[in-house]
Amino acid sequence: MFGVKNNTVFIAIGVLVLLVGVVYFGLTAIPGVTNVAANPSPPPGVTKVATNSSPAPEAANAAATPSPTAEPVRIEPPVEAQAKNEKMILTEDNRSGRLRAVTSDWQTNWNWHTIDYGELMSGGPPRDGIPSIDNPQFVNPSQAEAWLAGNEPIIALEINGDARAYPLQILTWHEIVNDTVGDVPVTVTFCPLCNSAITFDRRVNDMVFEFGTSGLLRNSDLVMYDRTTETLWQQFTGEGIVGDLAGEHMEFIPASLVSFADFKAAHPDGLVLSRETGFNRRYGENPYVGYDTIGSNPFLFSGPVDGRLTAMERVVTVSLAGIDVAYPLSILAEAGVINDTQAGLDLVVFHQPGASSALGSRVIAEAEDVGATGAFERKLNDQTLTFQRDGDKIVDVETGSTWNILGQAVGGPLSGKQLTPVVHADHFWFSWAAFKPDTLIYGG
Repeated sequence: MFGVKNNTVFIAIGVLVLLVGVVYFGLTAIPGVTNVAANPSPPPGVTKVATNSSPAPEAANAAATPSPTAEPVRIEPPVEAQAKNEKMILTEDNRSGRLRAVTSDWQTNWNWHTIDYGELMSGGPPRDGIPSIDNPQFVNPSQAEAWLAGNEPIIALEINGDARAYPLQILTWHEIVNDTVGDVPVTVTFCPLCNSAITFDRRVNDMVFEFGTSGLLRNSDLVMYDRTTETLWQQFTGEGIVGDLAGEHMEFIPASLVSFADFKAAHPDGLVLSRETGFNRRYGENPYVGYDTIGSNPFLFSGPVDGRLTAMERVVTVSLAGIDVAYPLSILAEAGVINDTQAGLDLVVFHQPGASSALGSRVIAEAEDVGATGAFERKLNDQTLTFQRDGDKIVDVETGSTWNILGQAVGGPLSGKQLTPVVHADHFWFSWAAFKPDTLIYGG
């Protein structure tokens, strides 16, 4: 199977590293909220520590970390929303004592929620302990080459001709970037524990929100909060789950996990998120060494694992008109291209080697090649195309045009054309199945 490491010694060492990390950072299981760190300064997803030989003072990091508004804006859910969501909205603050202790100074409306509070657990760091990037700085691709290897994974985002790359070597340490791209306010997110890179329009009900990390997890996935109402938001689904905006959803924006080399070739004039973040971190290094090993157990996940695939299998996923589909990377990587039709939409999923895992080796640039993916509509100019792999190229059968991983025609009669992207993401199977238990699995 794609991505399997046969070195049992390596696996054993990886497991030992995780166990030692848990002990070292003082994670303690507790009812209602589990794995709360005793150390108030925990690494991303586990603990917040100084990250090189000349650490920045804790006070400096604290000063640079945004705080929620002193008096959160209280937004009463509209009556029609309450009626519409009558069966799904819970209206009792029944947090456990432990969860109340962790969130005692929060201004979240705990009387309004869509989930059972027993599903929340602490990832270790406190709220904003993993600091979001709220004033992102950018460099051009040539400048980024000094510290970003061509095979390193980045989140590629293009809106209204504004193309930007967000390296996972940075996002692994921050998880959230609040940005404006092509005049659209966006939140670019990455949850290392689920390998989930997801981008949202951060406008909800005509308001623009800024997001931070809450320090809480659900199904091992990042739970964000907005700094206006202090509503909690699920990264995986874009749904408000606790607070005044519980039941609301953010709009997904198509984005892809590809290599820096792929982005640079497609967008030579694009922008790359700079390492000048205002924080002192070991950018380029992975604090979750060996986490993506097939056969290992997901970290900070207490739910059952859907046995149709192994927990850490990578899947490319789409949700279309209520139909959820997972394409196992093991199948996609072998085929290179999958032509499919779901919910009446003709789509194609691409895979191209050349992008390393952000969650394997200590140095991301030296990690296993897991490749890059893209998902697109197959219809272009009233013609439905069929794609195939031809050697190391992706071509369409109808015109013989050549396509890159970002859906751009780079050769042949259709050169210069762009396929319409489909919202998709690359996840670990356990997390996708936890949120989408009725998902279909493409079988080849």
